[in-house]
Amino acid sequence: MKIIVIGCGKVGSALARQLSEEGHDVSVIDRNPEVVNEVTSSCDVIGIVGNGGSHAVQKEVGIEDADLLIAASDSDELNLLSCLIAKKAGNCSTIARVRNPIYNSEIGFIREELGLSLTVNPEYAAAMEASRLLKFPSAIKIEPFARGHIELLKFPISGNSPIGGHTLAEVTKNIGGDVLVCAVERGPEHNVTIPDGLFRLQAGDILSIIAGPKSAHAFVEKAGLKSRSVSNCMIIGGGTIAYYLARILLDSHIDVTIIEKKPEVCKMLAEELPEANIICGDAANQNVLLEEKIESIESFVSLTGMDEENIFLSLYARRASSRDVKLITKVNRINYDDIIDDMNLGSILNPQKIVAEYIVRYVRAMENSIGSNVETLYNIIENKAEALEFLVQEGAPVIGIPLMQLPLKKDVLVACIYRNRQVIIPNGQTKMEVGDRVIVVTTKIGFQDIRDILEETR
Repeated sequence: MKIIVIGCGKVGSALARQLSEEGHDVSVIDRNPEVVNEVTSSCDVIGIVGNGGSHAVQKEVGIEDADLLIAASDSDELNLLSCLIAKKAGNCSTIARVRNPIYNSEIGFIREELGLSLTVNPEYAAAMEASRLLKFPSAIKIEPFARGHIELLKFPISGNSPIGGHTLAEVTKNIGGDVLVCAVERGPEHNVTIPDGLFRLQAGDILSIIAGPKSAHAFVEKAGLKSRSVSNCMIIGGGTIAYYLARILLDSHIDVTIIEKKPEVCKMLAEELPEANIICGDAANQNVLLEEKIESIESFVSLTGMDEENIFLSLYARRASSRDVKLITKVNRINYDDIIDDMNLGSILNPQKIVAEYIVRYVRAMENSIGSNVETLYNIIENKAEALEFLVQEGAPVIGIPLMQLPLKKDVLVACIYRNRQVIIPNGQTKMEVGDRVIVVTTKIGFQDIRDILEETR
C-alpha cells in the first residue's frame, strides 16, 4: 500500500519505520529537514520537507495515488486539516492523531463530520493501559481481546512461586481453570517459546497467559501473585497522560496524588481534578517524595517528559517503598529497550508503540477483506512474537475442520476462541465457526488474514 505519514516525531517515526518494514510504500512529510533526514536515513521511506496541511505538498508526495494518510504531527488542528485535504484531493483513508482532552469527548462527531477512518490518542491509550495494570498489579502487561472478554496477561515467575519447576501439564492439572499459557520468555535475550505440556517452568520466566478475566485472576492468585487492585497511586508529572490516568483511577475510587513542578499546571489539575491530591514540587527532590509518604504507597507511575528521570524515580520508589510497590515507567526511546529490560522498572509504558500497533492493525485489516481480518494486534515481544485476534468470516479455509487436522505453520498457536459470549480454550477436536473471534499467538510476524496461519498447499 502507498501510505503518507505527516509528522516525524516519536509517533510518526515509529509508524514510518514499522510500516516500511512490513513492505509498504511509505512517504513522510515534516517541516523540519533534520528529522526528515533522520527518518529517511534510518529506514526505507521517501521524505518531503514541507507543511502537511498544504494541498501542494500533499500533491508533491502523490496524494492522488495514496491508499492511506496518517497525520501524526504535534498539532491536532494541523492533523485534522491534513486529513480533510487528503480526503478531498485523494479520496484515501485517513487517520488523525488527536490528543487534546477538549476534543476527546467530541471525537465521534469530529470523525464522522471529517470522514476520518480512525482517530488515535496516544496519551489516552497509554493512560488506559496504565489503569489496567494498576487494577491487576502482578501483571507487567495486560492486553484485551474480544472487546474485553478475553485478556492476555504477562507476569514473571518469582523464586517462591508454586508453579516454578513444574511442567505446564502439571500446572494445568494442579491449578486448573480455563487458562492457556501461550508464550514463555526466558533468559537475558528474552527468547520466546510457544510451549507444550512438557515445557518446564522456572523462576525468572515471564509467562503470557490467555483467559477470560475471572479465570486469569484465579490463575494468578493460585500462582502466588496479587490480583487485587491498588488502593492508591502516586503519579509523577502532570501532563496529558497523568490527567487521563488520574481521571480513570478516581472514577474507580483509587486515591491519587500527582506531583508536578509547574505551578500553572498544578492550578489546572486542581481545578479539573478536585478529588486528587495535587502537590507542586520537584519529585527529583527526595524530601518531596518522603513528605508524601512514598514508603507507604501501593503504586508509583513516573510520567515526566524525560526518560532518564522516569527511570531514576522508579528505581528510587522501589527502594524507598516498604511494600511491593507496583511500578509503571514511561520510556519513549525505543533504543533503550535492551538496557531497561534488566533494570526492574515494573511495566514500561511507551505511547508511540501502543499507537503504532493500533494503526498497523488497521493497515493489515485494509489489505485483505476475504476470510478474516486482523481485529486486534499486540506485540508480545518486539519483533519476536505477536498475539492477533481474527473475526472468522464466510469463506475462511479454517471453518469446520478440527484444529488437529489443520496444517498449521510451526510456532503458531490457536490460543483462544470467543463464541456466543463464551471463552473457549481449544483442544485438537475444536472447530472454528463463522463469527468466532479467534486469538492466535505466533513467533512469525506480519499475519494479515487467518489463512496466514496455514502452511501453503500445492
